[in-house]
Amino acid sequence: MSMDRVIEKKKGLRPKHLLWGAGVLVLLLLLYQILFASHDSVFRAERDKLTISSVENGQFNDYITIIGQVEPITTIYLDAEEGGRVKERLIEEGSMVKEGDIILRLENRQLYQTILNSETDLAEKENYLRQTRINFETELISSRRNILDNEYRLTRKKRTYEQYEKLYKEELISKEDYLQAKEDYNYEVKLLEINKQKAKNDSLIQLTSMKTLETDLLKMRQMLGLVRERLDNLNVKAPVDGQLGMLDAEIGQSISQGQRIGMIHVLTSFKVKAKIDEHYIDRVRRDLAASFERNGVNYRMIVKKVYPEVRDGQFEIDLIFDGDTPENIRAGQTYHVKLELGQSESALLLSRGGFFQSTGGQWVFVLNENGTEAVKRSIRIGKQNPQYYEVLEGLQPGEQVITSSYELFGNNDKIVFR
Repeated sequence: MSMDRVIEKKKGLRPKHLLWGAGVLVLLLLLYQILFASHDSVFRAERDKLTISSVENGQFNDYITIIGQVEPITTIYLDAEEGGRVKERLIEEGSMVKEGDIILRLENRQLYQTILNSETDLAEKENYLRQTRINFETELISSRRNILDNEYRLTRKKRTYEQYEKLYKEELISKEDYLQAKEDYNYEVKLLEINKQKAKNDSLIQLTSMKTLETDLLKMRQMLGLVRERLDNLNVKAPVDGQLGMLDAEIGQSISQGQRIGMIHVLTSFKVKAKIDEHYIDRVRRDLAASFERNGVNYRMIVKKVYPEVRDGQFEIDLIFDGDTPENIRAGQTYHVKLELGQSESALLLSRGGFFQSTGGQWVFVLNENGTEAVKRSIRIGKQNPQYYEVLEGLQPGEQVITSSYELFGNNDKIVFR
């Protein structure tokens, strides 16, 4: 009878032991990556092709540089006060003019007819007033004569009445004769009162009528004067001394009343007109100081006017000279003007660069102490001028920052230098 034989286990490493060991190593590597390794995305770049700036303490000058164009201090527009056809053009564009110089002559036949009609109406009104005065004098003489006759008759009637009264009392005349004399006298008294009242009323009526006519006549004369002024307005004159700019009027051309036909530049002084980004609209105001340099001389200016309209992301300002004006200044010249927005003050400064277009100033790449790599860091930027940004938070003096453009870096969190 056979017995079972015990099979001894083999000692040493087997293939399954190797598989288990490899699995454990992989697991340990994964745990290390999860717990200790950096997960930042990395971009490799050549350091010498980047612009790197140091953060430093310094004086922050709160200003911006703007481009301005020289213009005459004032431009007077020429609008036709009276319409008409261009008859003569006496002065050409670009010429210097004196106040009162005739630039254009117009003609307007309808205006000529209006003046003729006004003069005719005025002559008729004057003749009517003259005839009214003659009639008034005639009526006045007639009234005075009537009153004189009335007074003469009253005197005689009164004397007769008084004589008859005495005779009647002595019973030398009849009562009828006495009453007749009394009635005749009373009649003449009342008639005299009526004639005097009539003369007074007629005089008032005539005076009122003549006063009304004189007032109408005065208005007609004034109206005729205004019409004649319109005739004078057919001569388009220079309102001020200056240089004749655009002149849009040719011989034979019809010009409407109020139509703009030209302009005159007043060259007694000049201003500079500049456009500014709308980002600064809340900080730019009247009387801000500005300056620019020309031929080694610094010229001071002040903001005279800020235009409220914003067009294409910009608004306009006018600056005038505060002191000396450059020699041989001409309209159309361009100056780079330094506009001061506030007082200078100590601040943490970072040089301007292309990084701002990508980050909006919210973060930057800051180099480590060895300068071998740069890591993304959030910051806060305040004011800015053409050279520096004012750093409010996130950076320390002496730290180095990549300030060139970040367009090639994509969304990477770290830059490693090769």
